Amino acid sequence: MKRNLSAAFAAPFESPSFLDCLRAVGYFDSAVPASVQRLDRIPHATTVLAVRYAGGVVMAGDRQASEGYQVSSRAISKVIPVDRHSCVAIAGAAGPAIDMARLFRVEIEHYEKLEGVMLTTDGKANKLAQMVREALPMAMQGLVVVPLFAGYDLGRESGRIYKYDPAGGRYEEDSYHANGSGGLFARNALKMLWKEGLSRAQAIEAALRALYEAADEDLGTGGPDFVREIYPSVFTMDREGTIELPQAEVARYYRNLVEVLKRKE
Repeated sequence: MKRNLSAAFAAPFESPSFLDCLRAVGYFDSAVPASVQRLDRIPHATTVLAVRYAGGVVMAGDRQASEGYQVSSRAISKVIPVDRHSCVAIAGAAGPAIDMARLFRVEIEHYEKLEGVMLTTDGKANKLAQMVREALPMAMQGLVVVPLFAGYDLGRESGRIYKYDPAGGRYEEDSYHANGSGGLFARNALKMLWKEGLSRAQAIEAALRALYEAADEDLGTGGPDFVREIYPSVFTMDREGTIELPQAEVARYYRNLVEVLKRKE
């Protein structure tokens, strides 16, 4: 009996896809638990964005999670490093979104350990599209997860940005993109701030300013919290790898921005 069970599960567990291993043990269940009756009470992650610059890409997200008209969390992390050269940002139902992002990171690590090579940037984007597609039944029941993926392409020596729709459609953006409840306001700001050939510092400033404008217009997006010292998460991806911007630097930028805005009034 043990030999038969071993033979039955050997193939899936030897697969370079960690998702296949999870399917073999029945991990995936697309049904929403019956206890979930008020989907508006589920915490939702709000605004995340990515901005391409000369030689890399910036990814940033506010720290607030909303639950209807209430604040569910003030310090959620919406930008999650996947590997040395890429990150995924989450928007939508917070629980499933965080679960998907972490599982995506494990999927990439599992593939590289078994195959001995890194997935290409396109390969990673395709893997995430597959995961979003498999979550479609939950999305149709109200638990929508729409990630944003960005990374530094070693082959092209440039930053790349991918957006998705709830059905798993994958689309590449050449310049910038923003998701979430404040995504429209962030994109409008980036439309004015972005230009070809931005430096790393200019791209960071554009991303932080876009999040500030989104928070100013959208109830679900959290702005800089000077009392609690909570500021947006910011990561850059380039030839040097994935680097998180220290919160002290983010705070310094916002304090300077506030002073500039006060002088204009």
